[in-house]
Amino acid sequence: MALFPIAKIKAHSLTGRITQPLLRAAFKAVKRNRGAAGIDKVSIKMFEANLADNLLALELDLKNGSFEPFPLRRKFLDKGGGKFRPLGIPAVRDRVAQEVLRRLLQPIFEPLFHEASFGFRPRRNCHQALELAIKYHDEGFRVILDADIVGCFDNLPQSLIKEAVAAQVADGNILNLVEKFLRAGVMENGVFKPTTVGTPQGGVASPLLANIVLNHLDWQLHKLGYRFVRYADDFVVLCQAKAQAEEAKTQVTHILNQLGLQLSTEKTRITAYGKGYTFLGFVMSSRSKRMRPKSQDKFKDKVQELTCRSRNLDAQLIEKLNRVIRGTANYFAPRWSTNRWFFGKLDSWIRRRLRCMKYKRFSYHHNRRMRAKQFVRLGLLSMESFCRP
Repeated sequence: MALFPIAKIKAHSLTGRITQPLLRAAFKAVKRNRGAAGIDKVSIKMFEANLADNLLALELDLKNGSFEPFPLRRKFLDKGGGKFRPLGIPAVRDRVAQEVLRRLLQPIFEPLFHEASFGFRPRRNCHQALELAIKYHDEGFRVILDADIVGCFDNLPQSLIKEAVAAQVADGNILNLVEKFLRAGVMENGVFKPTTVGTPQGGVASPLLANIVLNHLDWQLHKLGYRFVRYADDFVVLCQAKAQAEEAKTQVTHILNQLGLQLSTEKTRITAYGKGYTFLGFVMSSRSKRMRPKSQDKFKDKVQELTCRSRNLDAQLIEKLNRVIRGTANYFAPRWSTNRWFFGKLDSWIRRRLRCMKYKRFSYHHNRRMRAKQFVRLGLLSMESFCRP
C-alpha cells in the first residue's frame, strides 16, 4: 500500500507560474534571510548588482528544464559536547530557485498538513506548539513520549520525498527540479560528495519537503487516537498512562521505519509532566516552564563574546548586546513562562560583565561605582522587563 495517497486531481502547469514577480519576491525573501555565499562565491549583494539579468536567466533555465544547481558548500555548526551538525549552504541563485519551488508547493500541501504540526508553516510558531502541549497537559495527558529522530533531514529517503511530492503534483519539470536539488551534492574541503539520501539542512525548500514526508507520521498518530505536537523533526506524544506511552513508542518506531527513519534509543524517553521534559528550548513541567540549560549556555556564550574586557563599553556595543537580549527574551518570555527570577539573575550577570569591561577587572566595589540606573541611561535592555506581570 502506498504511504502517500495519490490525489484525485493533481496540480498541473506549475512551471507556467514561474514569473518575474514571483522570482523577485523569492529574491527579497532570500535577501531578508541573509546568509553567506555558496561555492560560486557570489554574495547576495553581488547577485543583486545585476538582478534583472540574473532573474531573467534563472527564469529561462527553470522553465526550459536546463537549470542545474551548484553543489552545496559544507559547513559544520557546533552543537556543543563535541558534536557538529552538517549544514549545506546553497549558492544565492539556487536559494532563489528553491524559494520559488517552495512558494509553488506550499499552497498545495499546506491544506493537507495536520493541525498539530507547527514547524516552518505560515502563521505558526514554537509558542503555539508549546501552548498546545500545555493544553493537553491541563486536560490530563501528563505522561510524555519525548521522541528524537536520528538525523531526520539527513536520512529521509529521497525516493519517499519524490513519491510524496508526485502524489499531489503532475508537473514533470517541477518534479525534476525537486530531484535535482536533492541530488546536488556537497563540496567539503574541495572534494565533491554526492547526496543519495536526505534533504540537505540549510536548503530553503528542505523544511517543506521534510514536512511533506513527516505528514504521514502525523496522520497515522491521529488515526491511532494519540495527542501529539510536532515542530519539524522535534515532537512529543502526550498520554494518560505509562502503558499508553510505551505503546505509542512502539507505534512511532513502526511508522518511522516505514519512512526509513529511526528513533534515537539514547535521547527518546518516557517521562512525566511532574518530572519535566525538554521541548523547543524550554524545560516544561507542572511546576515551571523555563529556559533549558543548553539555551542558557548559548545565550551566555554570545554575551561573553561581546563583553570581553579588551572591548570598550560604548553605544555600539550596547546596541549589539541589546539585539542578543531582545531576541532571547522575546522567545523565552511568553505569558506562561516562569523565567522572571532567572532573567533577573541574568540581568545582574550582564551588568557585572559590563562593569568588568569598564574598569578592566572584577570587583564587587564596582557595583557602587556603576549603579543599575546608569545602565538604563546607557540604553541597556533588561531581560526581566520582557516578562509579563
